[in-house]
Amino acid sequence: MTEADAAEHLLELLDLLAGDASGERLARVLPAARAAGLRDDALDRVGRATEWALRVRRTLTAHRRREAELEALFATAGDLAGVRDTDGVLRSIVRRARMLLGADTAYLSMNEPGERGTYMRVTDGSISVRFQQLRLGMGEGLGGLVAQTARPYVTADYFADDRFHHTGTIDSAVRDEGLVAILGVPLKLGRRVIGVLYAANRSPRQFPPDEVALLSSLADHAAIALDTAHLLEETRAAGETIRAHNEAMRRAEDAHDRLTDLVLRGADVPEVAAAVAKVLDGGIVVHDSEGVELARIGAAHTLAPPAAVTASRAGGRAVPHDGTWVCAVLAGRELLGSIALTDRPGLADADRRLFERASVVTALLLLLRRTVAEAENKVRGELITDLLTAPDLDPAALNARARRVGVELAARHVVLVADGPRDRLPAAAAHHASARRGLAGVHGEHVVLVLPGDDPACAARDAARVLGKVAGLPVTVGAGGPAVGPGEVAAAHAEAARCLRALLLLDRRGVGGTMADLGFVGVLLGDRADVAGYVRTTLGPLLDYDASRGTELVRTVTAYFACGANLSRAKDELHVHVNTVVQRLDRVACLLGDDWQSPDRVLEVQLALRLRKVLG
Repeated sequence: MTEADAAEHLLELLDLLAGDASGERLARVLPAARAAGLRDDALDRVGRATEWALRVRRTLTAHRRREAELEALFATAGDLAGVRDTDGVLRSIVRRARMLLGADTAYLSMNEPGERGTYMRVTDGSISVRFQQLRLGMGEGLGGLVAQTARPYVTADYFADDRFHHTGTIDSAVRDEGLVAILGVPLKLGRRVIGVLYAANRSPRQFPPDEVALLSSLADHAAIALDTAHLLEETRAAGETIRAHNEAMRRAEDAHDRLTDLVLRGADVPEVAAAVAKVLDGGIVVHDSEGVELARIGAAHTLAPPAAVTASRAGGRAVPHDGTWVCAVLAGRELLGSIALTDRPGLADADRRLFERASVVTALLLLLRRTVAEAENKVRGELITDLLTAPDLDPAALNARARRVGVELAARHVVLVADGPRDRLPAAAAHHASARRGLAGVHGEHVVLVLPGDDPACAARDAARVLGKVAGLPVTVGAGGPAVGPGEVAAAHAEAARCLRALLLLDRRGVGGTMADLGFVGVLLGDRADVAGYVRTTLGPLLDYDASRGTELVRTVTAYFACGANLSRAKDELHVHVNTVVQRLDRVACLLGDDWQSPDRVLEVQLALRLRKVLG
């Protein structure tokens, strides 16, 4: 078979990718090429192209799934903001929960008065009438345990899980529905659990922590919307005696809708904080879970007291502390940060509820920000991998992908390879690179950064200092470059990796540097070795002194080493008195430093003398 036949199969792969073909269809190309009788080298190219095509397909599928989750979350907030009746709220909750997690079925149970049990209220995707009419006592089954403990529970195989109190009625209904994997999270109003929101599959499935957090955030958001709808119904029925209360709830709803609308339009934390400050007529300060200030509007620098945040987190309500109201920003049981309200010590109950709603909207915003950041970091990490493993495969495509994330590879960049704590360094590096419009990702055993600039030494030192401070442990950084384009980036990475290995072997941890900073080691290891620069760096003071004063310090040092550091032999070689040799060597010590005859310095000086001789 000819090269043209191999090219036809490669074009077929591209055509299938463009047509959004399935992974199974892409995988058939290689067997077809083999059946067509392609030579081994052509088959190898088709095989590698098939692997790349499948990887692209998996990446596209993951991105679409992430986009679908974000769209579902936005749609959920929009639906909840627009629904006013209780049944409409419940249907919206369950439908969106099923869509958000891609579950076979979703359902919601409401607690009975007096906490005697919880009963099935709304289902979506259910096929069993018995299941739709199920009632659980407190502590019975997964849902009863969630309702009793106010904590999320998840199981990949309900019938094999002995954490739950199995009853014949519950197990029969669950078996009739065909459910296997179940996730349940509580709907809470303050300390009170009003129901349980579930997502379930009819086959074994793991629900990772991020899905638990997403469903918990939806449940918290929905519980408040459900409470709002319920209070509105009571307000309509109560008549004249609670009109003032009705107005307060209307104001709270309007504020909630405005905040939700801000989130849906892509507002950042400062914009949401400004809106909350305006509605509540006070100062607002927002911090993340590490205490880093995210926004401050109309307030002095205020750090929410940890004790107040802990109390709010435990009670699920805003708490006062020295004239400031503090509310934990939560996604389920996960603490995302805190929000503080100043200048409103006497906060009315209606405004306190509004403040608590603001914390829920802030939680949604922070969760969306984290999800988007994780997706962007994944894209940047994949780009780093492709830049370093296949820079010459399609440079134009690599440049285009880089531009989509705000990086122009046609400009000069430095490449850094960092070694440090593996649990903290990748996130710190991603933030460091993002702030400088660069790329960061894990490659092999280390973290790689590609940053705009033409001074690798300065970039390495800055990265070692900043990343070490954020990670809390020493971070060692080797640098290469500057580089322009994918090919040079890959070459600069190889140089930076060699530099990092040398720094670690020389026990220079916690610093950043380049090959030039390693002295003769850099000359030996570097693929861009500046020999003349090394000679100048090592012998420069002697060369300048000889040139300006007509002395022979370089010749004296050369003869001194050639005579095995023997003064008598050196004075004979130079035809001068031994005191003259001693005086010259004292001058050398003044120019190069008193340690110039230490073993490490002697090696560098002798190497520089020999290289100078070679260079003429």
